[in-house]
Amino acid sequence: MTPTSRTTRTELLLRQTRIHFPRLEDAKVRITPIEKGGSDRKFYRVRCSPEQTIILVKYNLEREENRHYVEIAEFLAAHKIRAPKIYFHDAAEGLIWIEDLGTTDLWSHRHESWMVRRAFYESALGEIVKLHCLPEQARQNIQKNLPAEFDAALYRWEQNYFFENCLGRFFGVAANELSELAKLPSLGQIAEELARRPRVLVHRDFQSQNIIIRNGQAHFIDFQGMRPGLAEYDLASLLFDPYVTFSRAECEELLADYEAKRAAAGSSVAPDSRSIFRLCGIQRLMQALGAYGFLGLVKGNGTFLEHIPAAIGSLRGLVAEIPDLKKLSVALDLVS
Repeated sequence: MTPTSRTTRTELLLRQTRIHFPRLEDAKVRITPIEKGGSDRKFYRVRCSPEQTIILVKYNLEREENRHYVEIAEFLAAHKIRAPKIYFHDAAEGLIWIEDLGTTDLWSHRHESWMVRRAFYESALGEIVKLHCLPEQARQNIQKNLPAEFDAALYRWEQNYFFENCLGRFFGVAANELSELAKLPSLGQIAEELARRPRVLVHRDFQSQNIIIRNGQAHFIDFQGMRPGLAEYDLASLLFDPYVTFSRAECEELLADYEAKRAAAGSSVAPDSRSIFRLCGIQRLMQALGAYGFLGLVKGNGTFLEHIPAAIGSLRGLVAEIPDLKKLSVALDLVS
């Protein structure tokens, strides 16, 4: 986009903002683009006054999940799960004006002491427990506005996304070797095993950059991918986050905190939850690595490629625990 077209876009958004918020007509309103990860949506910070800002989201009308962001946000608010408030939605133009929660996410605190970070992570776990423990009726009420639930086909898609865009596109592993790895029986068994488990509502992208800390409390953003899945998948997204490093002891503390919160909510985790957590870690890391390769090499956002080494290291550690994935373990050792 040229500077001229960018200016034209900003002026148009400013005009639309004043139409829907007429009290801003005489204010010195300014709109500033916000860079936001790999999303296909465009974000803008609208400064209404020196003390007041709101966020304007321009989404792609062709992506179905973007259309349901508002319904999901209102669903979260109804169940007292912290997320941005919706101020106005122009569905025809694909524009949403939402509460500005600030710029301080969990990732911003990655260099703080564990004592400081732990409190923020425990706040995030408190919010995700609310989501995971919602009754079946609540899930049914929102399900029509959610993407396809996690099933064996979706788990297999994540695996193939990894082979194509990470091992293939980024590391240059030969197509015949990729095909052989993708057909490993244990990968299909993992997909089937996870698909058999009872589902709850999950955030789907529950990682440090999608959790805003405001007044010491965690708030969810980028939740438009919410769907029925496994609670352990959200935990794996948070604790195998390639953007942040945890010690084994820190990881254990957070898992224990989550389990205690689930028990207090009257919905204890299953006895084999830890083993399912590790399988979900494999799935989540495959999905993330596939996304890094795709966004970095196809979409041209090279910053995502910087996170591949950390994610590959975590995936290698989890795969090494499964004897039937020896061939994949060897392949990961080679590319590492």
